[in-house]
Amino acid sequence: MKAQNYKNHIRYYPPHHFVFYPVALILTLWAGYKTAKAEGELQSVWLFITIILVLVIWISFMLRQHYALTLQNRLVRLEMRHKYSMLTGKDFEPIEDKLSFAQIAALRFASDDELVPLVVKTVKENLSPKAIKKKALSTGKPMKEGFKPAGDVAAPFEST
Repeated sequence: MKAQNYKNHIRYYPPHHFVFYPVALILTLWAGYKTAKAEGELQSVWLFITIILVLVIWISFMLRQHYALTLQNRLVRLEMRHKYSMLTGKDFEPIEDKLSFAQIAALRFASDDELVPLVVKTVKENLSPKAIKKKALSTGKPMKEGFKPAGDVAAPFEST
């Protein structure tokens, strides 16, 4: 997989970005033009068509964003489940139920060495996402590319 940078992080879906949106925009502008030029009852019809086209464009944009964010959230959860499992040999799901999504996302900033203690502290003290990031980033330890199991480090959760 190529390393992500500013130049390659944007992705286009050609049928959506270069066909649907331009055609919808042209149709909306044309319907707006017809609304301005029409008179009487015909103007109401063209106004209705313009409003429908604007709503279709808006809904398609919002659904696209919703699907992307839903997928992103699922990937964040899966990443944390995998990382925690590789480090501890235990499932993350029981702990995940005690954390908000924002806390889980913030825990991604922790290095392998500090993840488990930070998870324990987050569950016990209900740390805010901002506090989690601050603690994770203040140690200066880089996050590792690969995961290495670190033995039975999930012992603090067995007593609860």
